[in-house]
Amino acid sequence: MVDLIVVPLLKIVVLIVAVLTAVAYMVLLERKVQAWVQVRLGPMRVGPHGVLQPVADVLKLLIKEDITPSRVDRWVFTLAPIIVLVCAFWVFAVIPVGPTVELFGREVSLQLTDLNVGLLYVVSIASLGIYGTILAGWSSNSKYPLLGSLRASAQLVSYEVAVTMTLVTIILLTGSLSFNRIVEVQRDMGVWFAFLQPVAFFIYFVGGLAETNRAPFDLPEAEQELVAGFHTEYSGIRFALFFLAEYTNMIVVSAVAVTVFFGGWLAPFPNVGWLSWLGYIPGWMWFVIKVFGVLYAFLWVRATFPRYRYDQLMRLGWKVLIPLAIANVIVTAAVKVWWLS
Repeated sequence: MVDLIVVPLLKIVVLIVAVLTAVAYMVLLERKVQAWVQVRLGPMRVGPHGVLQPVADVLKLLIKEDITPSRVDRWVFTLAPIIVLVCAFWVFAVIPVGPTVELFGREVSLQLTDLNVGLLYVVSIASLGIYGTILAGWSSNSKYPLLGSLRASAQLVSYEVAVTMTLVTIILLTGSLSFNRIVEVQRDMGVWFAFLQPVAFFIYFVGGLAETNRAPFDLPEAEQELVAGFHTEYSGIRFALFFLAEYTNMIVVSAVAVTVFFGGWLAPFPNVGWLSWLGYIPGWMWFVIKVFGVLYAFLWVRATFPRYRYDQLMRLGWKVLIPLAIANVIVTAAVKVWWLS
């Protein structure tokens, strides 16, 4: 009973609390990083050096008036942000945060469930989140949100193809869709896939920026053109759900990148003798450090590159990344066949 019910429930609670805390402080980190790049201080007034600013932001969103415009489709208008958020959290069910550990005399896996089709599960569930965005724009009964939701759907379709093709190369290398198996293969080979497949990682990272609507691909939320995009008519807690889902998706993309391309919870440089002390750091801490590194790259890109035009966005996806991803798959398959022959 404990292993079937209590342990999974505890894992779910810990995961939700950890993700919500990470999202809150990701917002603070982003504001600080943008400030540092622009030679400013950023939030400084709430708590020492602004460390309690996320608490103030959460309270502000909770007590703001939640307005429902008179001509919206009320049920769909309310359901849309829930769909986006739930899909973002579902993905974490198959991502391994660390190896199996012993806790209170029990062997506990730091993963909700180990699906043998974990990669397929992630791609499928992540693609469902766009339905919430589309429904939010359509149900708002306003042209700006509708245009933003159509942009988001076209953007996701364009870049999802390239991202999925990069994951095919990982399947070719490992012969498995399981995240645990992908990490084990990187451990056995003694090298991370980011070094074996740099083109695949580049395409995945760029596609991840586009799929999460992050700069320079934040066209669905372009303030200068669409007011606020697909969530223009939202306020209060329902707007907060969209905000939460966006940053949760950033963590999802980073967690998948770490698992697939950077060895998951594995310590770096396992074959370097004088760095053997790195192996004493728990695996889950390595996972968190690596995810933080990828998230910081998200913030660095936003502070560096200007926003694309929409035609440039589509051209990059269809004429550059997709052909490059297909070529990478072909080359990887050819090299593997040659290596095994």
